[in-house]
Amino acid sequence: MEANGFDDAKIPLLQTPEDVTVRIVMFQISDIKCASCVNSIESAAMNLNGVKSIAVSPLDGRAAIKFVPKIITAKKIKETIEDTGFRVIELDEQEISVCRVRIKGMACTSCSESVENALQMVDGVKKAIVGLALEEAKVHFDPNLTDTNKIIEAIEDAGFGADLISSGNDTNKLHLKLEGVDSAEDVNVIMSSLELAVGVNHVEMDLTEHKVTVSYDPDITGPRSLIHCIKEASCGPKMYQATLYSPSGQREKDKVNEIRMYRDQFLFSCLFSVPVFVFAMVLPMLPPYGNWLNYKIHNMLTLGLFLRWILSTPVQFIVGKRFYMGSYHALRRRSANMDVLVALGTNAAYFYSMYILIKELTSDTFQGQDFFETSSMLISFILLGKYMEILAKGKTSDALGKLTQLVPDKAYLVAIDTDGNVITETEIDTQLIQKNDIIKIVPGAKIPIDGIVIKGKSYANESMITGEARPVDKSPGDKVISGTINENGCLLVKATHVGSDTALSQIVQLVEAAQLAKAPAQKLADHISRVFVPIVVIAALITWLGWFILGEAGIYPKHWIPKAMDAFELALQFAISVLVVACPCALGLATPTAVMVASGMGASQGVLIKGGDALEKAHKVKIVVFDKTGTLTVGKPVVVSAVLFSEFSMEELCDMAIAVEASSEHPIAKAVVAHAKKLRQKFGSCPEEVLDVKDFEVHMGAGVSGKVGDRTVVVGNKRLMHACNVPICSEVERYISENENLARTCVLVSIEGKIAGAFSVTDPVKPEAKRVISFLHSMGISSIMVTGDNCATATAIANEVGIGEVFAETDPVGKADKVKDLQMKGMTVAMVGDGINDSPALVAADIGMAIGAGTDVAIEAADIVLLKSSLEDVITAIDLSRKTMSRIRLNYIWALGYNILGMPIAAGVLYPFIGVRLPPWLAGACMAASSLCVVSSSLLLQFYKKPLHIEST
Repeated sequence: MEANGFDDAKIPLLQTPEDVTVRIVMFQISDIKCASCVNSIESAAMNLNGVKSIAVSPLDGRAAIKFVPKIITAKKIKETIEDTGFRVIELDEQEISVCRVRIKGMACTSCSESVENALQMVDGVKKAIVGLALEEAKVHFDPNLTDTNKIIEAIEDAGFGADLISSGNDTNKLHLKLEGVDSAEDVNVIMSSLELAVGVNHVEMDLTEHKVTVSYDPDITGPRSLIHCIKEASCGPKMYQATLYSPSGQREKDKVNEIRMYRDQFLFSCLFSVPVFVFAMVLPMLPPYGNWLNYKIHNMLTLGLFLRWILSTPVQFIVGKRFYMGSYHALRRRSANMDVLVALGTNAAYFYSMYILIKELTSDTFQGQDFFETSSMLISFILLGKYMEILAKGKTSDALGKLTQLVPDKAYLVAIDTDGNVITETEIDTQLIQKNDIIKIVPGAKIPIDGIVIKGKSYANESMITGEARPVDKSPGDKVISGTINENGCLLVKATHVGSDTALSQIVQLVEAAQLAKAPAQKLADHISRVFVPIVVIAALITWLGWFILGEAGIYPKHWIPKAMDAFELALQFAISVLVVACPCALGLATPTAVMVASGMGASQGVLIKGGDALEKAHKVKIVVFDKTGTLTVGKPVVVSAVLFSEFSMEELCDMAIAVEASSEHPIAKAVVAHAKKLRQKFGSCPEEVLDVKDFEVHMGAGVSGKVGDRTVVVGNKRLMHACNVPICSEVERYISENENLARTCVLVSIEGKIAGAFSVTDPVKPEAKRVISFLHSMGISSIMVTGDNCATATAIANEVGIGEVFAETDPVGKADKVKDLQMKGMTVAMVGDGINDSPALVAADIGMAIGAGTDVAIEAADIVLLKSSLEDVITAIDLSRKTMSRIRLNYIWALGYNILGMPIAAGVLYPFIGVRLPPWLAGACMAASSLCVVSSSLLLQFYKKPLHIEST
């Protein structure tokens, strides 16, 4: 289990057998009891040469270790951990790589399913997710059995275009354009220099383009170092130069090219289909001007029919080639999609018209009605619909696109002396910034990296990342986020995370992953589309047979058949209209477009939703379980008083408390240490060194204990004192009761089995908490509190914010159990928490919401991350989910409504009563309009406003 919630996005996973440089192994370790056990395991592993990093979860004993297999083996790491006294009961090497592929040519859900099936059939592919709206696929595969080339081949064999967007190890890749490279010797010199450079994992050279791609470890080296390495390789008169180039703009170019392609095809189609329409439908209605069309060329073949044939043929076979290709590949896969329906409809119209043309050419008496305008206008309208749909779909990721554009192009790199004064200042490309660089941020400039302020004071506008409009004070020691704006002061910032490791990049990666994942609601569309096309074809056939047989049998009046038509031609028009109007394109777009817009809007407002599943489940939430510390309260406890209860001095009390609590990461422990140090300075000198602690142990939800010198010290709540058989006198009981009634927590300190003193700790309630609980109640959602704190303090806080049900003194497992109890009653439960101790409950809940300022483990476990750490975003997440699901339902109405209403009208149900029929070209326009309506409906989510906005005070 990763300690950092975003580490999954950074692990280089795509490795072929030849160039494996870093691998990950997962261990299941038993007997982990406390934080010191974790420290022992991590220290032992990190001392091994070849181990890059290790993260150990104290909750479930899982450890993720990144190592270099050329230097050390997983077996050696396992033996080392076992030598420290722990049992490794499971060894599981991870051999899964991930890549993202852009897919061209998908028209509907049937297409995305075909791609998914084609990928699943590739040997070595473990999982494939295809996003129709995003036009991408995310593929998990075994690099020992297959590679990205085979994956792309499989997609192309299925009849679709494919381009590799990224692979798992692309996160730390540098793309450079080389100058001064003229021969194979130059290539060898540069390759050798780069491969020998410290921190370089892999080098790929493109000889034709004189480009090089370098995979590197950002903790060891960086772009500037690698460019300098190439320059240093110059020998004699030969001078090598390297400059950055970015292949990342390919996606935008492809999108522009696709839009241009559909526009050009539509205009080319109109060039022929508009005259066909005029010759067939307009001029014959204007007798003096249309008479020349009736001129007979040979036998009964008229000039008008001949021109319609000549003009419609390029539309049918040049512009319409895409439908033939799509149909071929779909039928070869034994499936059917939009292309099959369009090809069937247009071919029926075109080739029947060809039959009419040949009959008129060879007969001196035959006259028939052609449908050349039907096939050409149908193709034109479908292309217009696709053009408008792609324009609209491009806007569904606008919110995410704005996030990616927040990073500035240039930055000021400075060198400072020992006093912090700037010695040199250089303007460099943002992509050249390396870890630990000092960057100067001038007033009004965007911050290019995540880092720590080392000099200067200012305010940062972080609204574009967190949604919080109020500027945040920044001074030395504070963190800054990439993409945010420095408002007034000049800052010197030390880079801690650059490039793909920044919080902004990780947010974008998570949102993209969420947009690609299918929401459960999408399964309905998948099931419908799987059987929809065959049903439509059967319905069209029944329509044609019905009208044709009834007409030939004389069951309906002859005057129903338009002039110059017969029963066969009328039936054919009805059948073609049914084929075209019922296309399921809109159905496939109903869910993913709404999810794309909603997840992008959520990210821009500080609510990071990790997938369509979370977005869908959140609208069902009926009860919200809140943690107390750091969730309902500010999470920064402060000690308001300290008292003695025995013969021990205040200095002894403080020394013992500092010694034991210094090893704990709990916010209350930190508050006790800080207050005890102040008291130590007040009552005497404060020693720099903290006393050593032996046998340190964390008692989850209760406190800590250990041996300081030869004395046993226990620091924690009343429950821990009872567990350790420490007697509590009436004076202490009275002190505890008084403070608990004031919503304060009492931290008792026991030395050698006697209560030496106590610290009274308070944690202020968040100002928005009461209003948020009230607003949830108005939404029909109940709230309860589950906390490890004592009952009296928890009840006091609950009364203050308006929560009626409280479960206090609950350990992490107990929190998860309480969530499961509520689920057993049939409730959809959301858990809101911020700490490691909340992780089991966050995982157990239907929707886990982690406070953004909380621990990385909690963020990793959650489905939704509240980046602003504001409780009002709990409401935002649930309300956004409700609005999105409402929009998805409306999209289904738009999509299915066109089909349910359009198919009977197209089949001629209204024709006998009011004489209304749907010509095939108009049916094509309706089909295109349904997709456009669905996408436009989803785009309305861009105007989403928070239902509750509380100004920070």
